[in-house]
Amino acid sequence: MDGERVRIPSHLIEWAIRTAPKRVVLCDREGNPAMELEGRKGYYGTGSDTVFVIDAYTGERRFAELKDIANVAKLVDALEHIDFLMCMGIASDVTDQISDLYHFREMLHNTTKPIIYTAWSRANLEDIVEMAEAVAGGAEALRRSPFMALYSEPISPLTHAQESCEKLLFLAEKGLPVVYTPGMMVGATAPVTIAGAVVQANAEQLSGLLITQLIREGAPMIGAGGILFMEMSQGLISYAAPEFMLGNTAFAEMCHFYGIPIFAFSGCSDAKIFDQQASAEGAIWMLLTALNGGNLIHDVGYIESGITASYEQIVAMDEIAGLVKRFTGGIEINTETLALDVIDQVGPGGHFLETEHTFQHFRRNWVPKLFDRTPREQWESEGQLTLGDKAKAKVQEIFDNHRAKPLEDELIKTLDRVIQKAEKRVK
Repeated sequence: MDGERVRIPSHLIEWAIRTAPKRVVLCDREGNPAMELEGRKGYYGTGSDTVFVIDAYTGERRFAELKDIANVAKLVDALEHIDFLMCMGIASDVTDQISDLYHFREMLHNTTKPIIYTAWSRANLEDIVEMAEAVAGGAEALRRSPFMALYSEPISPLTHAQESCEKLLFLAEKGLPVVYTPGMMVGATAPVTIAGAVVQANAEQLSGLLITQLIREGAPMIGAGGILFMEMSQGLISYAAPEFMLGNTAFAEMCHFYGIPIFAFSGCSDAKIFDQQASAEGAIWMLLTALNGGNLIHDVGYIESGITASYEQIVAMDEIAGLVKRFTGGIEINTETLALDVIDQVGPGGHFLETEHTFQHFRRNWVPKLFDRTPREQWESEGQLTLGDKAKAKVQEIFDNHRAKPLEDELIKTLDRVIQKAEKRVK
């Protein structure tokens, strides 16, 4: 100890890296493995805790409400290539001290996919875990097949708040996974240079990893995270700055070196609405993060420097996620795919449209659901719809018609009792 500063011997950090799991598996709500967070396997999900949303029907930018938490969960549950859920908004129409509990309940109600959640305090975290244990069938069942992980942060620069440590203590003792990742503002709470920011982020991450391993060896933690660059002329964070992308790519490589599962960014933009800028910036992120090997890839749907949620952006990025997953899936090489016998059979000047080989394999190619590949005449006759038109229509269709597999009535009553108990606690 040096005043308020703790200096950590390097051998302790090396020990923590050795003992921490190199693979974290998150399950769906029913306990089935859904995401293997290791190596360069990537899974896409939404972001957390925005103040505003763009209303899917009116286009109005307004404060997030509890119905938005339910709606984004429906979207995630329905979309093929969005793999996990974060709540997106902070509900402004419930008790603010325990809005995180309301978020978690709505997420449980409206998707079976894995959940990354936030908790405002240790007491609230205990309530959330109580709800999760009820759904999983007990504490041991949840530990064996966790369908959720806490998202938490140190405070940059170089500080682990008491509240953060209390949450790490509770989850490590439970053996439940936590995302513990820096959320620094480069040029404000971290050095303005990318290299310096990565050094500080690495120190914050590794000291957090040590805390979890000292509490319980083998406690699951997901690292990497946010090296966010400040637009100095505006005093705002830019979610699409190339420096942000480059810094997080470098940080991800550090985590690959250590073997720590990686929390990464994607599908986000500084645009104020879902428009050409949002699509372009989001798409660059989607491919970049797949190429740099992020595992738990969040913030799909963030716009306006991360303070606003766009449902249309989520739907459009789901389309791009399908494209990216196909691209990064690579090329299968075997006797069947090399098709030497088919090439010989068709010969010079022939065509492959009528071969059995084409019939057997053409459906394996990726086919868009929103992007347009039709002739212009067909596009015009069908209303000249833009990507924005199609994304908005899909959002509304899912909101109006999609229903996740329901929880049992007795479980719903249990979740409500936990929230009622919390309401009494904070009054």
